[in-house]
Amino acid sequence: MGEKVYGYHAIEEALKKAGMGSTLYVQRQCGERIESLVREAKLTGKVAVKKLSKDELERMMPGADVRGAILDLGGPRRGASRLIETTVEEFCDKLGESDGALVLILDGITDPHNLGAILRSADQFGVDLVLIPERRSVQANETVVKVSSGAAQYVPLSVVTNLTREIKILKDNGFWIYGADMAGEDSYAVSFPSRTAIVMGSEGSGISQLVRKNCDHIISIPMQGHIDSLNVSVAAGILLYEFRRPR
Repeated sequence: MGEKVYGYHAIEEALKKAGMGSTLYVQRQCGERIESLVREAKLTGKVAVKKLSKDELERMMPGADVRGAILDLGGPRRGASRLIETTVEEFCDKLGESDGALVLILDGITDPHNLGAILRSADQFGVDLVLIPERRSVQANETVVKVSSGAAQYVPLSVVTNLTREIKILKDNGFWIYGADMAGEDSYAVSFPSRTAIVMGSEGSGISQLVRKNCDHIISIPMQGHIDSLNVSVAAGILLYEFRRPR
């Protein structure tokens, strides 16, 4: 089997890009929602449909809440490769001389639910590229695609070995780097330039020291509550909105 996608919205989006050799596995006597996925799969002309018992379906992905359907995209990593993958160099080369762009740099996000939620916000706020480190970070797996409700498949993604090196490439191409930290300048007071990269740190320790040194500005979200921080996926959504708001 190849890469598997589960969750209604994630499967719905993945079907739009599924190729030959893909199979939609559904539970027998499923409801109308799953039947609609079956119809969409058949309309592609590329996706086979197989009906299984509830136990058989759940054995395909032990521990996952598959809720009656699994899409197997066939071949190694094909589900993940449905994401739009590129390099920072390729991304910058495609930018016109006067083009603005929004880049999101994720410095060590380890929870797949956080990454999925961040990618969903990235799609909604028109992020042009998301950077994820190859090590010490969750990758775009089945859970991430499901949590993003399929939005992950529309956000260009670059998996990199060295964040600071990629940040330098962005700077060389006119980007200003804004790191998110509680001790930074209030985000509502910032006038983001047309080429902006926002750095979100890990759930526990925030932005790493080396990446922080390469940021041009440190910004924060003003808060009035009793706890001292927001979930990283919520914070990312707020800062992406702050960039888009004046535009």
